[in-house]
Amino acid sequence: MTREIDLGAFASAWADGGLVLDVREPEEYQVGHVPGAVLVPLAKLPTWAGAPAGRPVYVICASGNRSLVAADWMYARGVDARSVAGGTRGWARAGRPLVAGPHPH
Repeated sequence: MTREIDLGAFASAWADGGLVLDVREPEEYQVGHVPGAVLVPLAKLPTWAGAPAGRPVYVICASGNRSLVAADWMYARGVDARSVAGGTRGWARAGRPLVAGPHPH
């Protein structure tokens, strides 16, 4: 059972330094991502070893579909994963900041 978080609650968690995991492809990430988001494409998620114990992970993609899949997968493995409803597109439409490039900035 994945918990989905709305953009308003996610914005607060992000402002407080929450861990953001972007599961899009590198090309999508480079065009624009949430500042500080760590890129781990969905296909590479099973090999990612960065999930912190006892700390929520906010999973984001373009619209919220891939992040639901990723968060479900992580939650089933004991990670407190939350899918960001609306994804990066919703974040941008809400006027929130995006950065471009291959690094989390």
